[in-house]
Amino acid sequence: MNSISPKKLLNSKWTAVVPLNKEKHFIIIEVEYDEDSAVVSCLIEAIMSKRSIHIQWRDLKDTAQWVQGWK
Repeated sequence: MNSISPKKLLNSKWTAVVPLNKEKHFIIIEVEYDEDSAVVSCLIEAIMSKRSIHIQWRDLKDTAQWVQGWK
C-alpha cells in the first residue's frame, strides 16, 4: 500500500502498473477539496498524450494499480 499525504498530492508523479492506451506515466494536476478541506478527487494527466481523467485519490494507495514516482 502506497502511503500518501493528501497535502502533497498536487504535482506528484505516478506510474500505472497496467498501462492503458500506452499511457504509463501520470502527474496530478488538480486536487479538489470539500468544505472540511478533505480531498474529494484528483485530476490526473498522462504525460505522453496529455489526456486527463478524474480519479479518487484513495485509489492511488492500491499498489496493484499505481506506483508512486515514475518507474
